[in-house]
Amino acid sequence: MTSPPRADDAHPYLRAATAGVRHHTRALNRSAPRGPADRVHLDLFHAHLTALHQLLDQLAETTRPAHPAAGRHLATANTRLWQATVEVHTAFHLIPAASANATECRPERLPEGPPVLTVCQRHLAAGHTIRRKTTPTDLRSHTTTCVR
Repeated sequence: MTSPPRADDAHPYLRAATAGVRHHTRALNRSAPRGPADRVHLDLFHAHLTALHQLLDQLAETTRPAHPAAGRHLATANTRLWQATVEVHTAFHLIPAASANATECRPERLPEGPPVLTVCQRHLAAGHTIRRKTTPTDLRSHTTTCVR
């Protein structure tokens, strides 16, 4: 006889990603004060946010038919997560590059292209997803009320 699967076994990658975020948060809290955020960290954080955005989008879509109210709240969370992703993307571009040549476009040096373009390509792809399902007004201001 086998035991029933645990609820968190259905999403092992999400559990691993959450553990990674917790690990880095603890490491930052334990270490000596760091300098301000740099482009590398913001790029990695943006990648994490866009992955969460995709997951939340899928959860909202699969939840909505069976539980419309819960699906709407997940869609609202997805929009708010997108707003956070936009702000991280904007902050990435406001931080100066480590060197003068870092922003120079030399695709022959990096097979995936310059880092500044990969973060933008990721952002544009995620933006396409959110714009298919959300109005510009919803993206600018999103408020909900608790139904409890």
